[in-house]
Amino acid sequence: WAAADPSRDSVPTPDTPWERVGGSGSLTPTNPLKLRWDNGGGLVFDREIRLDDNYLVTVADRVTNTGADDATLFPYGLIARIGTPDTLGFYILHEGFSGVFDGVLEEEDYDDIRDDGDIDYNSRGGWAGFSDKYWLSALVAAPEQTVKIGFRADRSTAQPRYQTDFIDNRAVVIPPGGAGTAETRLFVGAKEYVLLDEYEQQLGAPLFTRAIDFGWFHFITEPFFIALHYIFGIVGNYGIAILIFTLLIKLVFFPLANKSYKAMSEMKKLQPELLRLRELYKDDKMRLNQEMMGLYKKNKVNPASGCLPILIQIPVFFALYKVLFVTIEMRHAPFFGWIQDLSAQDPTSLFNFFGLLPYQLPDFLTIGIWPILMGATMFLQQKLNPAPTDEIQQKIFMFLPFVFTIMLATFPAGLVIYWTWNNILSIAQQYFIMKRMGVPIGGGVEKKKPESAS
Repeated sequence: WAAADPSRDSVPTPDTPWERVGGSGSLTPTNPLKLRWDNGGGLVFDREIRLDDNYLVTVADRVTNTGADDATLFPYGLIARIGTPDTLGFYILHEGFSGVFDGVLEEEDYDDIRDDGDIDYNSRGGWAGFSDKYWLSALVAAPEQTVKIGFRADRSTAQPRYQTDFIDNRAVVIPPGGAGTAETRLFVGAKEYVLLDEYEQQLGAPLFTRAIDFGWFHFITEPFFIALHYIFGIVGNYGIAILIFTLLIKLVFFPLANKSYKAMSEMKKLQPELLRLRELYKDDKMRLNQEMMGLYKKNKVNPASGCLPILIQIPVFFALYKVLFVTIEMRHAPFFGWIQDLSAQDPTSLFNFFGLLPYQLPDFLTIGIWPILMGATMFLQQKLNPAPTDEIQQKIFMFLPFVFTIMLATFPAGLVIYWTWNNILSIAQQYFIMKRMGVPIGGGVEKKKPESAS
């Protein structure tokens, strides 16, 4: 509580000696804690602290006025952190002050509040607190409350003190012989999506699931996670859920990918003619480009159509990476065999013969089995595509599977499994289309269709 007239109405402080009223034992979900304090000036404070199974703390306050004058009090609450906590420092992850005010998510870093000063918001309902990668501490206002919420930092001490607080803008006026009540909810627990969604509905806490940092593209990332979590509920394994969801995405985009792969097959048919033009006009780049464009136009082939499968894959890749990185459900989620944590990199490495040699390697040398499989499938897929006519481009494309193998070796294993599986599905789809169109595979000779009888 905060008093309108602190000189007359003393309220509890952090040092107040509360008296337990009835009951015994520890605070548990089935055993609330009841406390009382008499300020000796006409106000008696009763407090009941309730705890549920998922670390939502509800503090119900009742103040009885036994004095001769009205008492004017404001419900008040705060969360404080002493010292700047260690953060991962990833640009795709927010750690720090977080809250929703009038339906708008606001996030501030510790150093921004420490260096630039405090920020105050006015809101009807909402919530505010501190967000870590997997954990959240947040005060949740009632939907009908109009509150002033602050993000603050005290820089006068050896270790900075960070605080998020709220005070109800409407005073509770308690007449003599009367009583006033207030209720404060504090969540201190894991950012499990289903749990936060339940509290969002139960407490009227707007956008409570956005405490999970789904990012700017939450309209893609959040539904992606919901779908994965739903499939997990059926199959019981997030790795299998990723494989199934990838297959569903491939089915959704099948018509677009099919069109693209047909165009790529047509491009591969034109490879001999493109090579002939390149040799014929090797000293006249302008004429070469004109002849190539004419060839594309004559055969109704779009050379850029091969980029479509990659463009489709980029938002899915980013969304899955985000989901694996920020959701606690993916933390320590096993797949099969040596993959016991889909959110961590493949722990095996080529450079210690996949664990046969007993020494630990730095992360950049940990190139595991799944990244190698991913690189191999990428190489096979590349062999199905028409080769670039430019020699420099050919060399660059030849090295891409090796570059991606090394680059993705440190990424979450779930992401590498997705990429590998997606490559396999793409290879199967592209191989089928090329066989049906009679396009040479792996540099073979195009099959001639038999001429029909005249």
